[in-house]
Amino acid sequence: MKKLTLYFLLMTTGVMAQKQRVQLVNNEAQKRVEVTVDGKPFTAYIYPGPDVLKKPVLYPIRTAGGNFITRGWPMDPRPGERVDHPHHVGMWLNYGDVNGHDFWNNSNDVKGHGGPFGTIVHTGIKSLKSGGDQGELAIMADWLDKDGKPMLQETTTFIFSGTPKERSIERITTLKALNKDVTFKDNKEGMVAIRLARQLEHPSNKPEVFTDASGVATKVAQMDNSGVTGKYKSSEGVEGEKVWGTRAKWMNLTGVINGENVSVAILDNPKNVGYPTYWHSRGYGLYAANPLAPSIMSEGKDKPMNYTLPAGKSVTFRYRVLITSGAVSDESLSQKIN
Repeated sequence: MKKLTLYFLLMTTGVMAQKQRVQLVNNEAQKRVEVTVDGKPFTAYIYPGPDVLKKPVLYPIRTAGGNFITRGWPMDPRPGERVDHPHHVGMWLNYGDVNGHDFWNNSNDVKGHGGPFGTIVHTGIKSLKSGGDQGELAIMADWLDKDGKPMLQETTTFIFSGTPKERSIERITTLKALNKDVTFKDNKEGMVAIRLARQLEHPSNKPEVFTDASGVATKVAQMDNSGVTGKYKSSEGVEGEKVWGTRAKWMNLTGVINGENVSVAILDNPKNVGYPTYWHSRGYGLYAANPLAPSIMSEGKDKPMNYTLPAGKSVTFRYRVLITSGAVSDESLSQKIN
């Protein structure tokens, strides 16, 4: 009887949830790597080049139920979406001030920013592996200055996995400074981020204006809140839009998309610089973790970090995204921090 009870508990808590086959297919002509779980579309690593996107991204990202957690605009607009911040596409990693260069706001459609802008260019696929329980993709990219000269060399490994109710993305990014020191100045525009589907935003009670580090303002309009159900909750118990500028080991965003209860959690890693990270997460759909801007994110309560990477040296950032169909307990998320 005890064995049956234990088996039931394991099954209901997801411990024995069966992982499904992950398939990765590189389409060089379309400059994308398609990722499927059990034959169902999950996401794609896309690298169309700076004429289209100023950085490679994961786009789109779906739940196990097939619903998009990422906004479609500007790549594939959907009715009722916001059309602000065209540089917010899918899931990405970059930063707003790297040796004075703005990698965050760079977009062909961004107007009124002074720059100078930096661009992240995909340079190659190191490895691509499909598997019965996970798939792995390792890529190379260069972080270029305004003159097209590389400042940083990026090596990123994505680990994808899934079960009938969950999808997981681990991103392990190593940045190496090349021929000179590279400083990440304390700046709120960073670092790992997802731009969310409209259903996962917080209801918009009034128009907002958000100003970037260069003083450029972007208006975010009040919109129809029908079907908008998002709510943040941090590992420290902070909820709603109050999570912005707070520190936490993980953040969990819950909502409903087309009748599917969804949880999107981002987990920080104790090995990361600035752990536990600050959260640059907004109700209008920007979901980001920024470990390098303690002064800006705390509104001056903490000292600036201005993290400097000496020439020839490397730093690694590790994040995990869990997309679950159904509820996820705080305890289970805390147990996944490693």
